[in-house]
Amino acid sequence: MEQRVLGNTGIAVSKICLGSMTWGEQNSEAEAHQQLDYALAHGVNFIDTAEMYPVPPNAQTYATTERYIGSWLKARGKRDDVVLASKIAGPTGNNNLDSYIRGGNNFSRAQIFAACEASLQRLNTDYLDLYQLHWPERQANFFGRLGVHRLPESETFTPFAEVLGALGELVQQGKVRAVGLSNETPWGLMQYLNLHSQNPALPRVASVQNPYNLLNRSYEVGLAEMSLREQVGLLAYSPLAFGMLSGKYRSKPWPQNARLTLFNRFTRYTKPQAFVAVERYAAIAEAAGISLATLALAFVSQQRFVASNIIGATNRTQLAENIASAQITLNEDTLAAIDAVHADISNPCP
Repeated sequence: MEQRVLGNTGIAVSKICLGSMTWGEQNSEAEAHQQLDYALAHGVNFIDTAEMYPVPPNAQTYATTERYIGSWLKARGKRDDVVLASKIAGPTGNNNLDSYIRGGNNFSRAQIFAACEASLQRLNTDYLDLYQLHWPERQANFFGRLGVHRLPESETFTPFAEVLGALGELVQQGKVRAVGLSNETPWGLMQYLNLHSQNPALPRVASVQNPYNLLNRSYEVGLAEMSLREQVGLLAYSPLAFGMLSGKYRSKPWPQNARLTLFNRFTRYTKPQAFVAVERYAAIAEAAGISLATLALAFVSQQRFVASNIIGATNRTQLAENIASAQITLNEDTLAAIDAVHADISNPCP
């Protein structure tokens, strides 16, 4: 499988990354291990997780996913064969520090150190290849929020210099090889890049993990140019828009054990225009002689600003199809047809 380099780190990752957010909720430990085995055997070397996984998050399942990966690493002894990424959770609520995560969490130096050390222990490793801030500590337009019309009058958040300084210490200690952002905005990314420019001893952000799919191409507005010009590639999550672009929600009844059936809290990708767009993309896939899921994944993977495409699966059939999409390159006619739909129904699910 093709590999791409994360930023200027020299770390090579497969263009398909194995996501893990269902492990511990929709998938058992044994199933997680089976997915890891299959992915590694088929050219995937990049594994992404987070301390708050599985999703939907709650106190009872907190960090279960990391433990599953840790037990696999201990059993298989494959640490040197994978590029392992995890994330420190951003604060919940209004930065009131009352969450179940460490009794309240932010991006202070002490919290970053505590979070990283706990992740290392759960993962049964002494270093992470990539450590990411899961979402901004400040109030910003992420998780589907559109626009920032005014800033909170009483907002407080850890200074960017303290955050990047703490991450830099972890790099110096050998506990982290590279650092990344997630659910970030152009302004936030530039703050971190400018800090590195002013003080090259601080780590340079290597990646941004944001949503990107045929129903949500908002990354192309602003951040895609930054990824290309600044060499900070996108780690694209939700490339199938929570399964909408797999086609399994095109008719009812929806599959009994599917994510959108099980958890009605997830409404980001079920807006009326999304279903209209899905039908048009399905017709394009049929004309191209491939499945809708393969069309959607191949589109993401072949974008020049994408460093890796984070796929997720709850069964072996899905996993095999998702990984196999890495072998598909969409031709110019298919890309033009996709852009025509996008022009008519632009970002129905930002």
